[in-house]
Amino acid sequence: MNFASDNVAGAHPALLQALADINDQTLNAYGEDPFNAQVEQECRRIFEHDRLKTVLVGTGSAANALALATMTPAWGAIYCHRTSHIVVDEANAVQAATAGARLVTLDGENGKIDPAELRGAIFGKGVIHHPQPAALSVTQMNEYGVTYTLDELTELTEIAKSHDLKIHMDGARFANAIVGLNVSPADMTWRLGVDILVFGATKNGAMAGEIIVCFDPTVAEELEFRRKRAGHLYSKMRILSAPLAAYLNDDLWLDNAQHANRMAQRLADGLSAVDGIELCRPPSGNQIFMAMEPALQTKLMDAGAYFYDWPDDGPTAVRMVTAFNTHQEDVDAVIAAANA
Repeated sequence: MNFASDNVAGAHPALLQALADINDQTLNAYGEDPFNAQVEQECRRIFEHDRLKTVLVGTGSAANALALATMTPAWGAIYCHRTSHIVVDEANAVQAATAGARLVTLDGENGKIDPAELRGAIFGKGVIHHPQPAALSVTQMNEYGVTYTLDELTELTEIAKSHDLKIHMDGARFANAIVGLNVSPADMTWRLGVDILVFGATKNGAMAGEIIVCFDPTVAEELEFRRKRAGHLYSKMRILSAPLAAYLNDDLWLDNAQHANRMAQRLADGLSAVDGIELCRPPSGNQIFMAMEPALQTKLMDAGAYFYDWPDDGPTAVRMVTAFNTHQEDVDAVIAAANA
């Protein structure tokens, strides 16, 4: 009953099988395998965009850092929420990749950037003494398990574009956001002005690998050089590309997210009815945040449940996360243990 993170889950069997199926084949190296091209074609279908380019890397931190480095000079400013992954959890990877760009952190409830904060923070364009406004980074779904609505994203992207900012979307849980909002990937990205998306896979059933989706294909060449320089161009790129092609094929990525979101909703419904537990907010995807009496936390852990404290939401708050392979029996067992 491990609900600590979707990172604790293994890989979907279809992705493991995709790799096993080609293991005895000799395939061209450094991304020249056919599956690399297949990932790009699948993304063009999914995003309804016949010119986009894709670049595969091993981790989300690398994807975010390299994507933002193509958008931002060393003297540039990147606007993001103060709790975003690039600020809190990536050990200054963006600053390293950009050779010194500044992360301008913004406030906003539930991990969402406040539009007024963004407007007030953008200044200094053309003034040699100041960091130059360069990019906006939004996280969808964010660190609080909350998704921006399309209207909220539109407001932020319109502000960004009015200042000629490039727009980056950290989509580590992009699939869960798409399912939760029931919108098209195109409507949530390039049609709103997103320039580069980090299309997450690791948290949604992949063994490793994220897809950097460049809606402006002209940036892809620079991104490929940055990938090589950063050590993320695998010689046996098929280790990433074949499973990722399977991840996208027949929209398995959506099926995985739908299951994770359903299990999260079931867990939230069951636990919120228990005395001593109160949801911090309704789940938008596969993450649940709740205030839970400490004695109950201890009893659930003693019963075999595993989850993290989440002090950002208060002294008794915890987070539980479901995954593509979460068993309904485990969800029901935690609910039963809480009721007991």
